[in-house]
Amino acid sequence: MLKDSRLLFKLWLKNPRSIGAVTVSSSELAAAMARQIPRGGEGYVVELGGGTGAVTRAIVAAGIPPEKLIVVERDPMLHKHLVERFPGVRILLGDALHLPSLLKRHGIVPVKAIVSSLPLLSLKKSIQLRIGAQAFAVLQPGAPLIQFTYGLFSPLPRGRLGITGGVEERVLQNLPPASVWRYCRPAGSAIRHGNHRSKLDHAA
Repeated sequence: MLKDSRLLFKLWLKNPRSIGAVTVSSSELAAAMARQIPRGGEGYVVELGGGTGAVTRAIVAAGIPPEKLIVVERDPMLHKHLVERFPGVRILLGDALHLPSLLKRHGIVPVKAIVSSLPLLSLKKSIQLRIGAQAFAVLQPGAPLIQFTYGLFSPLPRGRLGITGGVEERVLQNLPPASVWRYCRPAGSAIRHGNHRSKLDHAA
């Protein structure tokens, strides 16, 4: 844990905007997120923003087979760290802003859940919207997007994305305290992007 915190702090010093937090997610928060993943059924679990691997470790511990877990990390140093730490898990170097094309390139389908540690509230609203739309473009109908936040409000614009969601767990043991949100797109509804309903270009 201390080693992971030092790695995050080193990366934060190098580029503060690229790191959402300089503390590692607690084991309680990581476990709370893993509990929201549906058990059984076909498909992959995709983790966005693997960081130092706290949530990755909890997902595997919760019973998700390593070969069914895909971790997306855009920082090369963290990507290398994750590859070394989790040899049985597929770790992709890439950006959540281009999730459909990234997963398509690696033949990853279907996706039964997305678990995100991305610092959405620190991003522009347009980026939050784009990440949310990209995530729901790859999820199976009714499949959840699980996101934690330190904020008091939804880290995703539910109305603009045409999704439903709420807080499933509050983790007071985490520093700072965090909430775990679970979002779904109602069956039969289209993805909303901006003020229009549309299907996203999977080659984005």
